[in-house]
Amino acid sequence: MSIVAGVDFGTLSVRVTLADSEKGSLGTCVAEYPLERRRSDPDLATQAHVDHMEALVLAMHRVTDECGVDSKEIRAIAVDTTGSSVLPVDKNMQPLGDYYLWCDHRAKAEAEEITAMAHDMHIEAIEWCGGTYSHEWGFAKLLHWMRHNPVQRERFGTAVEHCDMAAAVLTGVTDTARMVRSVCAMGHKWMWNPKWGGLPSQAFLSRVDPLFDGVREKIGGTYQTSASIAGGLSTYWGERLGLTPGIPVPTGAFDAHWDAIGAGCRLGDVVNVIGTSTCIIAVSERVRLIPGVCGVVPGSAHPDLVGVEAGLSATGDLFDAIARRAGTTVSKLAEGLESIEGGKTGLMRLPWDNGDRTVLVRSDLGGMTLGWHLGHTAQDELYAAIEGTAFHTRVILERMEQHGVPVNRVINGGGIPQRNDILNQIYANVIGKPILVPDGIPTGLGSGIFAALASKDHGSIESAQAAMCVGYRKFEPDPSTRGRYETLYQLFKQVYMGFGTSSLGDFSQVLGDIKRIAAGESIRSEFGHRSARKMALL
Repeated sequence: MSIVAGVDFGTLSVRVTLADSEKGSLGTCVAEYPLERRRSDPDLATQAHVDHMEALVLAMHRVTDECGVDSKEIRAIAVDTTGSSVLPVDKNMQPLGDYYLWCDHRAKAEAEEITAMAHDMHIEAIEWCGGTYSHEWGFAKLLHWMRHNPVQRERFGTAVEHCDMAAAVLTGVTDTARMVRSVCAMGHKWMWNPKWGGLPSQAFLSRVDPLFDGVREKIGGTYQTSASIAGGLSTYWGERLGLTPGIPVPTGAFDAHWDAIGAGCRLGDVVNVIGTSTCIIAVSERVRLIPGVCGVVPGSAHPDLVGVEAGLSATGDLFDAIARRAGTTVSKLAEGLESIEGGKTGLMRLPWDNGDRTVLVRSDLGGMTLGWHLGHTAQDELYAAIEGTAFHTRVILERMEQHGVPVNRVINGGGIPQRNDILNQIYANVIGKPILVPDGIPTGLGSGIFAALASKDHGSIESAQAAMCVGYRKFEPDPSTRGRYETLYQLFKQVYMGFGTSSLGDFSQVLGDIKRIAAGESIRSEFGHRSARKMALL
């Protein structure tokens, strides 16, 4: 038995979990840090590196004190972070500003230029990230920084994802050439893949913008999975954290990917990490292109399997927005949701408030609520929004299955499923499969599992999961809602594809059909024929 530390950097706070390598979580503590936003520039979202590290020190000391653990007994520390959090640094790894956080949306023009040039030059990498390069991702944010920081450009050494910066700092790396990069981060956000020799070619990058001249070489270092060690904890950070210098620090990764591992993800599972947005994580034995899915990367979530990432751009954020407009909180608005009969609000909610991450990959889409009448309430919209996120999740799962990703178990991870049984039941009813929910908080367990691998207390992910993961609560589909949700799902797909593509444009019956379903009436037979013909196009 060993004690290890798992670190999870989220959007607003860092969580440090101490875990027993044989018993699982011993306790968790959190420390917050600020997120800078500006009314004058609503797309901006940045954070300071120093704030992250100060919060880590505070959370580490809190958790060792609260758990009554001698910090010198901790045998490894592993770090995951939010993805698409990009920091330019100089050649000595000193920050040249703040992180562009994942929710920083300033690089839209840059992303469009990268996408257009990739298609013009027939760059294979663009097809493996859903056909569209996101404004949230690394090269788009780096180009935006270069264009808007001309004074700093001469000092530019490289750009790093937060998970790689954290590991580099903790292990004392002060030379960009010596840093270790996560294949999880670089594969899902920087178009890296061994299939085409790593990053896209310098010729392509320079065609996007001459400011990128020489950048491919600067995005260097060693690329490896989280089964490998980034280095030993430095003396300086050992003293600040109260840990033993030299303990192993594995290569980092994104929080959703390690959250999936902490939720027990194995071959045949899909984990919905549901928080402010939803990250959908699966693993597969084979590398296969999945149209509209933004990441298929060997070794990203599980070092020995192919990681598949998809997701929804707004989930918890959407629920919060509905409550805020109603002048209340989600928890207050959710009181009494259990009295609403599934599929019978008379509303259909398209959860595109932050665009569509998967499978349309369109940031320009906006949220829609169809079917309003004067008696509808904000609570009806909240219920329909939960249904809408479930419908959208089902669209994604079906796309993954169509292209060879097994979906035998569906696990709802993340924070929201821990406190919202109504959501879990709706997901089971809509998806038509049992939903498993970890019976305890899995956040931080994933990083603890990789720390336990680094400390050599476990020889495999599966061994560590068997010892450290919690059990599940199960939500079975309610048979009484099956027919209603199947019909609504076909309508949802029709609207989803109709507004998102040009393939299904006849919505003349949709609003009437939604009303008829809410009233418990049967949908007339021509809907079935119309639906069957159109769904064959999907």
